[in-house]
Amino acid sequence: MGLFKRRKSNRVCIIGLDGVPYPMLQDLSQRGVMPHIADLISSGRLHAMKASLPEISSVSWTDFMTGNNPGTHGIFGFTDLKPGSYDLRFPNFSDVKSATIWDRLAQQGKKSIVINQPSTYPARRISGVLISGFVAIEMSKAVYPLKVKDALDKIGYVIDIDTLKAREDHDFLWRDLTRTLAGREKAWDLLWEEDWDLFEIVITGTDRVQHFLWEAYTDSSHSFHQAFLDYYHKIDGLIRRISQSFERLTGSREGLFLLSDHGFTGIQQEVYLNVWLEQAGYLHFTTAEPKSLADLDSSSAAFAMDPNRIYIHTAGRYPRGQIDAGEKAALKQELTARIKTLEHDGAPVVQEVFDAEQVYAGPLVASGPDLIVLGQPGFDMKGSVKKKQLFGRTQLQGMHTYENAFFWAVQDYGEDLRISDLAEFIMGRFQ
Repeated sequence: MGLFKRRKSNRVCIIGLDGVPYPMLQDLSQRGVMPHIADLISSGRLHAMKASLPEISSVSWTDFMTGNNPGTHGIFGFTDLKPGSYDLRFPNFSDVKSATIWDRLAQQGKKSIVINQPSTYPARRISGVLISGFVAIEMSKAVYPLKVKDALDKIGYVIDIDTLKAREDHDFLWRDLTRTLAGREKAWDLLWEEDWDLFEIVITGTDRVQHFLWEAYTDSSHSFHQAFLDYYHKIDGLIRRISQSFERLTGSREGLFLLSDHGFTGIQQEVYLNVWLEQAGYLHFTTAEPKSLADLDSSSAAFAMDPNRIYIHTAGRYPRGQIDAGEKAALKQELTARIKTLEHDGAPVVQEVFDAEQVYAGPLVASGPDLIVLGQPGFDMKGSVKKKQLFGRTQLQGMHTYENAFFWAVQDYGEDLRISDLAEFIMGRFQ
């Protein structure tokens, strides 16, 4: 599409593998499923890394691309409530209040090409090319500049698999994963020869297959076990192509970074926080069959939203809120102490309860949740208002985890990394 790139030793190439946990990457590399990843691990440092709070892609990828936490960038989940109401809204890229890595590079006169970055819809102007990842609705609003869309259409590029159909039909899932991955690779072929300083590509099919078929990874007798390994082997081949091309371009692996936005594990039980709040006397609805938080009764002290956010029903913030600001701190402590005792068949359900005022920083802290309930691995916290039982299962087999995302680089960046730390590591390559 353009002139061949000028050779620059301080370029950066980022490869994202959505939801791939640190232990899995180690395992698949050691078993020979991902031989190129094994080579990278031997030549650099594979770090375990903490995801965002909550540990979901919309927040974690925004932490990554801004280097900030929700209290500064303003994204607290896939859904939120419209201010001063109980009406649901879906925050998007226009709601991000912090500059991204690409914005900062543009100020230095540098160009970025970003393929399939989640939580960047609708695409906005950057110095270079941006192709939004999920959740993206219209392709025409997911690409900047728009002229790139015609080329993507010709190669059959799609933003995501059909998750609704894939959940029901696992044979279709594998076909759609293969088709989508092929489109990612063709997009890389299409744009790699452009002039750029930072190139990023994210693969999200990894998250999808683990939500729907985690057991195909953990159970070697599973009918789709080999398909799972084959899919990761294909991904390893794409990573090899990209990293070897980067080495030829720059002369080293110094500017190559790989990461995931959160970890993953199998689900034992989903935990419906609003059921717990209702049973514990903190939540009441105006109807026996609530359809949404619009059915919240004024006597409610707290409510939950997906995936694991608890909000105090504060007067002034919510139309029917009755909790005075002076009561809030004590109520948060009470909720924290009580929910930490929750068990399932004698096993603890809650790993930690975070006070948002202590883990977030910035001017938007008051716009977010009051508490974040981190489940023990295997206990997936949910915010449905329609469930009647505290515990349950759906078709999903895998869940996100907070502490076992991964980050690979040639350099050793130490211990206790968070995904929000990576922006400064990347920007450091351009100093």
